[in-house]
Amino acid sequence: MTKRMIARAALIGIVLGSFSVGYFCGSVSHRRADAQGLGSTLEQLGKGGGPLAAVSQLGSSIVEMETHVSGLQKNLDVLKKVQSALTGK
Repeated sequence: MTKRMIARAALIGIVLGSFSVGYFCGSVSHRRADAQGLGSTLEQLGKGGGPLAAVSQLGSSIVEMETHVSGLQKNLDVLKKVQSALTGK
């Protein structure tokens, strides 16, 4: 009976230890996401048919909207600078 409990405790310890080591190694070697090639990949998927093509078209639309919003934000910042220069604030 005690051998069984020791075996279970050892098994639980091994599983928890291996999870902890894997989590630590994964967090140390964590890389940042990079979406530079996302547009061309979505375009290639969009050429196909079916639901995958619809999802890829949605993704490319979102990427395009993001670039437009970024451009509008830059224009808004420029307008705010001009306004502050004209009003003297």
